[in-house]
Amino acid sequence: MNKAFVKEQDTTEGRCPRCGSPGTVVFQETLKSHLPAATLEHLTDSAFFCGQPRCSVVYFDLFDRVVEESAVKTPVYPKNPTAPLCSCFGLTCEDVEEDLREGVVTRTRACVERAKSPEAHCVTASPSGQSCVAEVQRYYMKRRASE
Repeated sequence: MNKAFVKEQDTTEGRCPRCGSPGTVVFQETLKSHLPAATLEHLTDSAFFCGQPRCSVVYFDLFDRVVEESAVKTPVYPKNPTAPLCSCFGLTCEDVEEDLREGVVTRTRACVERAKSPEAHCVTASPSGQSCVAEVQRYYMKRRASE
């Protein structure tokens, strides 16, 4: 293909073309788990996850190609607050809030411990391909501080 028709990459840092926030690198194994094959074909091997809740983009590449939330196989947290915080073990925001209402950390702590175990399969279960531990802890602390 003639180079005149190919957009050159502006940068090697992955920033969401819609909201401008930095993305998290995701690997093909993650993308294959969350995208239909036809959608996957439109992204380069170097793709990123946009974790901004108010942005409709879930994945993007350095050529500004995007995959919106509606094209992903399952609901994605934080785009959809009803989606699991932990995709491996199903912990939801409601579970964390239930812990807070009861004055315990039973569900939250159990999920964090399981997420640190070999049982976790974050690369394929999590839309970002990353462990949920930081996100679960962040959500818990944010909700706890708002009470």
